Amino acid sequence: MPRFAANLTMMYNEHAFLDRFAAAAHDGFKAVEFLFPYDFPAAEIKARLNEHGLTQALFNAPPGDWSAGERGIASLPGREDEFRRGIDTALEYTRQLGNRKLHVMAGLIAADQSRERHREVYLRNLAHAAKAAEADGVTVVIEPINTRDFPGFFLNRQDDAQSICAEVGAPNLKVQFDCYHCQIVEGDLAVKLKRDMAGIGHIQIAGVPERHEPDFGELNYPYLFELIDSLGYDGWIGCEYRPRAGTSAGLGWLRQTLKDKTA
Repeated sequence: MPRFAANLTMMYNEHAFLDRFAAAAHDGFKAVEFLFPYDFPAAEIKARLNEHGLTQALFNAPPGDWSAGERGIASLPGREDEFRRGIDTALEYTRQLGNRKLHVMAGLIAADQSRERHREVYLRNLAHAAKAAEADGVTVVIEPINTRDFPGFFLNRQDDAQSICAEVGAPNLKVQFDCYHCQIVEGDLAVKLKRDMAGIGHIQIAGVPERHEPDFGELNYPYLFELIDSLGYDGWIGCEYRPRAGTSAGLGWLRQTLKDKTA
């Protein structure tokens, strides 16, 4: 049966961030994820998790200067020291929040920059991150992201992400399979889930093309949920979408999914 984690960066924006934990728990979520925890002390977030009986599923390592448009630094030449410091910071948070998945964003590449050079840096940085995370039992995940939303993002395809993980060779380095991004870039989600499930460490969902609730758009999520179950995935499925209106009002899809699974 799918286990869903509310993405508190995109969902429950009608509440202040620290109040979103209570709102998610009230709606029946057992886990949460979000982009970044670093604006708050880890102890303060942990207190909200404990108060509402929530599991922290995932968050992202520091991405560089997000407000200036940076979207990760793992593949950026010359930023290796900053990347390593960011991994140290992220792992300090995982130790307190308890999540066992950490997303590392690749970053952007300009048209005149060398993909080969970026890839070399990316591989070295991922090897370092995986080794650093291993002692804490944390799996590092990398996510192919579409270039419609993030023009110039370095990593876009599932097969490329799987190849990178294989080349690094760390058992705790896997792919974050975001159904929204994959549908926009490649489509054929069912085939890719079947092909790659052994290397998938986390799954996220959203409707396509507007990134709203998963019952709105071109993807048949009831079919995909059944498939994901049949393939033995037992991790959290992150609900990384923008509600069309109020978050709680748009959760009919969740109630129906859970009802179907328990019927």
